[in-house]
Amino acid sequence: MSTDRYVSPLSERYASKEMQYIFSPDMKFRTWRRLWIALAETEKELGLNITQEQIDELKAHKDDINYDVAKERERQVRHDVMSHVYAYGVQCPKAKGIIHLGATSCYVGDNTDIIVMAEALKLVQKKLVNVIAELSKFADKYKEQPTLAFTHFQPAQPTTVGKRATLWTQEFLMDLEDLEYVMGTLKLLGSKGTTGTQASFLELFEGDQETIDKIDPMIAEKMGFKNCYPVSGQTYSRKVDTRVLNILAGIAASAHKMSNDIRLLQHLKEVEEPFEKSQIGSSAMAYKRNPMRSERIASLSRYVMVDALNPAITSATQWFERTLDDSANKRLSIPEGFLAIDGILDLCLNVVDGLVVYPKVIEKHMMAELPFMATENIMMDAVKAGGDRQELHERIRELSMEAGRTVKVEGKDNDLLERIAADPAFNLTIEELRKSMEPSRYVGRAKEQTVTFIEKTVQPVLDAHKDMLGMTAEINV
Repeated sequence: MSTDRYVSPLSERYASKEMQYIFSPDMKFRTWRRLWIALAETEKELGLNITQEQIDELKAHKDDINYDVAKERERQVRHDVMSHVYAYGVQCPKAKGIIHLGATSCYVGDNTDIIVMAEALKLVQKKLVNVIAELSKFADKYKEQPTLAFTHFQPAQPTTVGKRATLWTQEFLMDLEDLEYVMGTLKLLGSKGTTGTQASFLELFEGDQETIDKIDPMIAEKMGFKNCYPVSGQTYSRKVDTRVLNILAGIAASAHKMSNDIRLLQHLKEVEEPFEKSQIGSSAMAYKRNPMRSERIASLSRYVMVDALNPAITSATQWFERTLDDSANKRLSIPEGFLAIDGILDLCLNVVDGLVVYPKVIEKHMMAELPFMATENIMMDAVKAGGDRQELHERIRELSMEAGRTVKVEGKDNDLLERIAADPAFNLTIEELRKSMEPSRYVGRAKEQTVTFIEKTVQPVLDAHKDMLGMTAEINV
């Protein structure tokens, strides 16, 4: 580790080695060479004077990149693409004259950017599927565990721990749906020349329009894509970057929502994120168990959501067929957005896989509030016992206010049931009232909704992605 210059925490602390490699120089420059081979093969197949011997020479050196030669050449000419063309040519003397033939720098630069984003999206997809799988297991395990639900963070009608987890899962499923749509629409730039008109190929192929129309589809197929964008300037539309980063921002928003809920639940001591045996929660307060992983999810998620503005602004401010004020921004915003979302999903997987639920605390909180929530049922039982509905409604309202005052002003336990039992208008004993205090009576269809959601919505998605399942996540710090 370097200690005398800035090192990004995204690589040192948060992102996986897999995601870091996707955005590495080695991945980029190997992809450049694959693209040069695809271009040369296409031009040969379409009739240009390129030999199989030249192609074979290019293929023989596609992975053993002579970085030292490229670096020295770039120091002289200040152009990264031409430096690597030169370095490749040093290794391939027979083919050096046909490397990059008819292309402009964006042929390797922009096509590689699309290829890299496509690979990165595949890794995000895999991790997102595994987060959904772990959440669905958690939801199924706790589908019957009653818990207080909250609106405005005030106790409301009960739900179950599992049903609450389906709300998080559903948002991640929406993200997966969006991600797979955008993945399915990604296309290569192809090879369209300086302003996107393919003028250089018009010269190379002596005006043969029919042959020129075959270039982009052939390159796309060789690189594993279905097609290329039909029109472009020198670059592919920067709106593509906007669409991709918006996917990451959506995932970040879902992760942030879940992490906030977990943090609040940990405050209530109802649910707790994993806490390792030797982990220190606070340098001063030895007893503390801070939700640091959920806090990190929230922190990185805010970064990704804001980062999505970068490609949107860049896309909006491009001039005509190209301007270079996108370059420096793209080099930061896109890799860092992916590295951050990679770290977020690893954290989500780690947290959900190790979530601890404390049913006794949940029950304690539930029973402190349940008498208020059970008043309608109590009132119906009292009516059956001969009471007047309207009179009982007013009386139970008054008793609820008195019991609430006892809890909030005097700090005592909720004594609403005792107050109702002592009121002859209700004609109910304390034993009869306590029978109505079974939490499962008040969770509605939470269990059934959870079961149906997992079976009908989640499981088909997991079945369709079964080859991606089984990931675990290691957290660096």
